Amino acid sequence: MLGISDFGAYCAAILVFLALPGPGTFALLTSTAKGGLRGGVAATFGVIVGDQVLLWLAVAGVAALLATHPTVFQGVQLLGALYLGWIGLRLLLARPGGASGQVRIANGHYGRQAFLITLLNPKAIVFYMAFFPLFIDPATHRGLVTFVAMAATIATITLVYGLLLCSFAQAIGTRVRAHRRLAQALERLTGIFLIGFGIRLGSQ
Repeated sequence: MLGISDFGAYCAAILVFLALPGPGTFALLTSTAKGGLRGGVAATFGVIVGDQVLLWLAVAGVAALLATHPTVFQGVQLLGALYLGWIGLRLLLARPGGASGQVRIANGHYGRQAFLITLLNPKAIVFYMAFFPLFIDPATHRGLVTFVAMAATIATITLVYGLLLCSFAQAIGTRVRAHRRLAQALERLTGIFLIGFGIRLGSQ
């Protein structure tokens, strides 16, 4: 589909990554707790804009690689699959009670704060550089059209996920804080999914 090798797996991978606790998720939860649904919605759009900036920076690197070194692209895909597996392994082996990833959000300007939190995440652009090549089919790749489709898909899924998360932010936040074992189990389940994605995509 539009140069995306496995659109279903691409959407599933996005959902898995969104569900993984991180700065963006905690920015949404904290903004909703302090600013209500309006604050959560503003933070959602802030996260989306920050993600779009980072992913288009990554796209520029991926596009240049495709244009100048198409034979190297397969190697980059393999490295990306290994990177996903490494993230998953770290989640599986993470010690209980480790860093929660929570962030500080002041009252007001929720969208701007969420945007900056997302933009200043040092691992995000590395993640996108590893993530995009895994789902690009060089044989059917359509240049900018493919990248726009991938970026729009991420933005749409993030918007729906963010609005749903913000709608239940207070209940979700309370349960996660009260049940650390549940949070750890979800983190390990996400790790298993990431390892699975890495094995599947690396063997294509």
